[in-house]
Amino acid sequence: MKKILLIATGGTIASRHSRDGLCPQIQAEEILKYVPPVREFCKPSAVQICNIDSTNMNPSHWRLMVEAIRQRYEEFDGFVIAHGTDTMAYTAAALSYMIQNSQKPVVITGAQKSIDLEITDAKTNLMDSFLYAADEGSGGVQIVFGGKVIAGTRAKKVRSKSYNAFESIDFPQLAIVQDMRIIRYLPPMEREGPVEFYTGLNENITLMKLIPGISPKALRFAFENYDGIILESFGVGGIPSSIAEEFYRLREKYPDIPVIMATQVAHEGSDMTVYEVGNKIKRQCGILESYDMTLEAVIAKTMWMLGRGETVADMEADFYRRINYDIIFERG
Repeated sequence: MKKILLIATGGTIASRHSRDGLCPQIQAEEILKYVPPVREFCKPSAVQICNIDSTNMNPSHWRLMVEAIRQRYEEFDGFVIAHGTDTMAYTAAALSYMIQNSQKPVVITGAQKSIDLEITDAKTNLMDSFLYAADEGSGGVQIVFGGKVIAGTRAKKVRSKSYNAFESIDFPQLAIVQDMRIIRYLPPMEREGPVEFYTGLNENITLMKLIPGISPKALRFAFENYDGIILESFGVGGIPSSIAEEFYRLREKYPDIPVIMATQVAHEGSDMTVYEVGNKIKRQCGILESYDMTLEAVIAKTMWMLGRGETVADMEADFYRRINYDIIFERG
């Protein structure tokens, strides 16, 4: 039987009530005790690397996860990470860049209800995750939640309370898990070369959400204080006139800061060439854009690329290289 390691990080799945509300208290070994049937199809082990609400998740915790997997990669056949739902999509995207070409599955899961409740989705999600991690055809980074298997770079939390909290954005689910069976919609992705682990991230990036009438001073602060800027614009992408003049000035002053245009719209992505407000400024200012990437993937990929010391020129050549399905239509 496959040896699968549970890496516990906290989240709702591990929470109990406290005086001030739910908080993570259940440890890794105890979590395993709630799903004894997993021992019928794999050999589970558990390790606790932190016990936090996922609101507090940050890149230092991603590094802990990567190191926990790197140190035990040869010992185990697959990994299941128990995680809070609120930042799960960010973690799944980040690990997609930090653990590449893995023939072994790295499955991220959690729950909307604690595992110690009588009515909960936690036990099913955990069982499904172990089943998927123990399957011969599984590899790479994905979320298993609500019966869905979603590529790590395509997931987004779209419901705050319901059990079907996650969707795969503009891309098919990789598989579903139903009645202890895995039904695959896509063949396993071919891995090129040996597994690669990365822990160097540049966290000094910002996401600037555009709003009607936004002030130029917000743009100035972003250029003066960050190594990378992601603009979350309206629709297919553009710069409003309230900040356009200042944007041209700052772009000329700070040419080495990468600027990526994303969109506030969940589906169908960006295309700055459609309207004058986007087309002109893209041509003149060398802006990258997210196209069909999720916002979570754009944020994680930007941290990863800047963490490797990539310049704006490097990023222009490398940003659209497909990693774990993050890009649907490859661009030259």
